Amino acid sequence: MNTLNILSIASCIVVLVFVQQAFSIKCWDCRSDIDPKCADPFDNTTFAITDCSTRTLDHLPGQKATMCRKMRQKVDGVWKYVRSCAFLGEPGIGGDERFCLMRTGTYNIFMEYCTCNTKDGCNTSSRLSFSPLLPILIFAVLNAFR
Repeated sequence: MNTLNILSIASCIVVLVFVQQAFSIKCWDCRSDIDPKCADPFDNTTFAITDCSTRTLDHLPGQKATMCRKMRQKVDGVWKYVRSCAFLGEPGIGGDERFCLMRTGTYNIFMEYCTCNTKDGCNTSSRLSFSPLLPILIFAVLNAFR
């Protein structure tokens, strides 16, 4: 197999593995006050991932959800987590998803608001994750050099 074919195959695989769908994002949608598995550490075994293109808000007609969000709130010492689709704002702070908006208030209130759009389900707990297509990419590249 020549170098051009190897590069073509590798490029196609990279596009399949790393490029998201341009029209919608899928996010986790849950509340820890309803299901404790929604808190951190997040256990997504009982939740279906939600296609945000199907979500609408009555007070924002025509607005599309383009991001996922995770809110962590502490009110009077009690933590509550909410994961959902996000309709407004930008990912992270200044476009950097590593940073979340944090606010504290009177009467023992704390809130952390994180938004992301890098991949489906990005509103999970913070941890390193790989695409499920990564093994296919590795296999294809290794076979191309045989």
